Amino acid sequence: MSTAKKIGVLGGGQLGQMLGLAAIPLGIECVFYDPAPDAPARVAGRHVCAAWNDRAALAAFAESIDAITFEFENVPTESLAFLAGIKPVRPGVRSLELTCDRIKEKEFLRSAGVPVQPFAAIASDADLDIALATVGPHGVLKTRTLGYDGKGQRVVRAAQELAPAWNELGRAPCIYEAFVPFDREVSVVATRALDGTTAVYPVVENLHTSGILFRSIAPARVGDALSHAAMKHARSVLEALGHVGTLALEMFVADNTLVANEIAPRVHNSGHWTIQGARTSQFENHMRAVAGLPLGDAGAPEFAAMVNLIGGVPETAEILAIPGASAQLYGKSPRPGRKVAHINVVAPTRDELLERLARVEALARRANRLA
Repeated sequence: MSTAKKIGVLGGGQLGQMLGLAAIPLGIECVFYDPAPDAPARVAGRHVCAAWNDRAALAAFAESIDAITFEFENVPTESLAFLAGIKPVRPGVRSLELTCDRIKEKEFLRSAGVPVQPFAAIASDADLDIALATVGPHGVLKTRTLGYDGKGQRVVRAAQELAPAWNELGRAPCIYEAFVPFDREVSVVATRALDGTTAVYPVVENLHTSGILFRSIAPARVGDALSHAAMKHARSVLEALGHVGTLALEMFVADNTLVANEIAPRVHNSGHWTIQGARTSQFENHMRAVAGLPLGDAGAPEFAAMVNLIGGVPETAEILAIPGASAQLYGKSPRPGRKVAHINVVAPTRDELLERLARVEALARRANRLA
């Protein structure tokens, strides 16, 4: 099988930008398809600015490349299926279809042997009582599709709150999940190659603010048994999907057990630390997988962390004055609640990392605008 030298990326956000930057040293050219004229990824490759339903533009895009991937889940499945009829799509349509619908996703996780909390589908008034009987009065209501960074979700704390919460979400088809009283949020980023080999990164500990990821620490402060179980679950998901490329499995740690939250079938925010912190970044391994190249080492020689800059950015000099810190600015105009950059920091010991991380977090909290 020949190596793909020109890869089309559906979506042109910051994830696409980082994929494009990782591709350049590999001799791979990226072409980005995104309707936004100011797509951040345009600095890292050719940008095709066209609508998702423009079949002529999609066909011309596909004919100009060797293989196709995506950097976000909200690519219309019809467009992806159309493109898959022209050029290889990696990961495949199945990875997107199963993870863009939260009911299908939870059913898939359960079938793959990954533990999930009780859940129920809601699409009518009659489903409300069934959902409460199945899940209980304390849960989280989410739209079945779309929604990210806390959008499209409502926490329900009593039975009488479920119907109003559903009304607030526009009575859209939803999933109602049992609330998990977690101790920590963790994720595992992993990559699967065309030949089935895998590279699994250390388990990451995450902290969210207002539903948006604020900080990730690698490795997570969990025991070896839990860490090995989380990595095993990530491998199971890769294999069961037949996934080619990188994905992230997000989980809760509750009473020393793991409960899966969701799958991101792409490179992930909680894996940004791998750019400086791992021997091969999640972005490079994704491009290697899509191109048909061998995967790189996912090991981490130092302790590492990532902090998101949301809505605002401190002075670059302030960031770089912190030992082990590096900045990646996405070229996006600042606005409240928008991820505009991130800071990575590495250190030889956990204590040193936490000391440096505290300085990075102070900068970020001062710059961040969440609302």
